[in-house]
Amino acid sequence: MLDIGTLNKYDTKKMYAIYDKWPEIAKNAYNSSVEPVDFKNIEHIVFAGMGGSGALGDIFSSILSKTNVYVTLVKGYILPKTVNSNTVVVPTSVSGNTVETLTVLESARKLGCKIIAFSAGGKIENYCIKSRIEYRKIPQHLSP
Repeated sequence: MLDIGTLNKYDTKKMYAIYDKWPEIAKNAYNSSVEPVDFKNIEHIVFAGMGGSGALGDIFSSILSKTNVYVTLVKGYILPKTVNSNTVVVPTSVSGNTVETLTVLESARKLGCKIIAFSAGGKIENYCIKSRIEYRKIPQHLSP
């Protein structure tokens, strides 16, 4: 087990403190009121995100693997060729400026996919507002 002095030596930004707060952050998010999105005729869900923001897709993919929902994870620039108007694309970028995620968002719009995007602001927020795309602002912590 690491003592606090050793931990502070290597974790100069105190990331461990953020990770310690994840259960509280998750509980607050769960208990918050979020306006639901009513998408119909969904056959495919694509989660797009890089790094920690992409972990959301990993979690939901695992949960949805027990259902008949077809899920794809994108951790890069390119949507699968199977997306169409019955696909929901969920781009997530805490910074809102991740180029790969923004590229997926733009492609999904051009292909007529349903979209709900998540970020703490940045270019993704601006693009969604300008393009009238469903968007939910998330809090920005040091770690996604």
